[in-house]
Amino acid sequence: MTSLLNPPDLAAIGEHVASVRRAIAGALDRRIGGPDARTRWDAMLAAPGERLVAEDSPVRIVHGDIAMLVGGLRAILLQSLHPRAMAGVAQHSNYRTDPWGRLQRTADFLGAVTFAPTEQAMQSIEVVRAVHLRVVGTTAKGEPYSASEPHLLRWVHIAEIDSFLAAHRVYGATKLTAADEDRYVADVAVVAELLGADRVPKSVEELRAALREFSPELRSSKEAREAARYLAVPPGLSAPERVGYGPIFTGAASLLPIRSRLLLRLPVFPVTERLVVRPVTSAALSLGRWSRPR
Repeated sequence: MTSLLNPPDLAAIGEHVASVRRAIAGALDRRIGGPDARTRWDAMLAAPGERLVAEDSPVRIVHGDIAMLVGGLRAILLQSLHPRAMAGVAQHSNYRTDPWGRLQRTADFLGAVTFAPTEQAMQSIEVVRAVHLRVVGTTAKGEPYSASEPHLLRWVHIAEIDSFLAAHRVYGATKLTAADEDRYVADVAVVAELLGADRVPKSVEELRAALREFSPELRSSKEAREAARYLAVPPGLSAPERVGYGPIFTGAASLLPIRSRLLLRLPVFPVTERLVVRPVTSAALSLGRWSRPR
């Protein structure tokens, strides 16, 4: 037992805590960004040339914040509720065998269209368009789908930007005004239009209207519920990765509309979410902010 005559070595304790934080943050960095994420990110930012997104755009604030981890997982969960969109993922994606690869490719795409020179951003968009042309098929109920269909592209887009904004409102380091949020929706619309989406919202009000419009099309499915269970506890995580990932997933699920959580059979505990989930998720995200070089 520590006594007044033998005080604890505060420096040693502090270094131990710091090493644990570095282990957790580093594990998440490698999983989500890939082993050379920092190198690729630095090269992209340093490359000369005009950008698709203006330097003063709120898109850069939102997409550059680590709260995007929460928003990205919320987007995947929300998108899964559209049966034709989910069928495309279930039948053409390798998310079960390589879930981190999918997240890394998504992060790379968002980074390219937000921060890379316009030429590189357009190349990334063309790659995604080419992939979408190959994603065609039929749902379990016989409904045909195509990932390049403008209507489905619109759904994927609005689910993403609604999720990114929802996560940023709660966990973002720099808060946005209502005008900032409207500009975010308008500025990021150009990417959706270049990918082929139609009737892309240009304001938060239009975004909310679009979500209401899609509501009758959303439903629970075996594939969506399986995806939610898989994302809740993905296999192969190390102990540091589990410590960091668990609160991020829980935080993402807690930001979903209640109806969406019920369709995915995710728990709903509003009081616990406010008092426990949000502080714990904020602490997990702070590890990533703390680990990044200034």
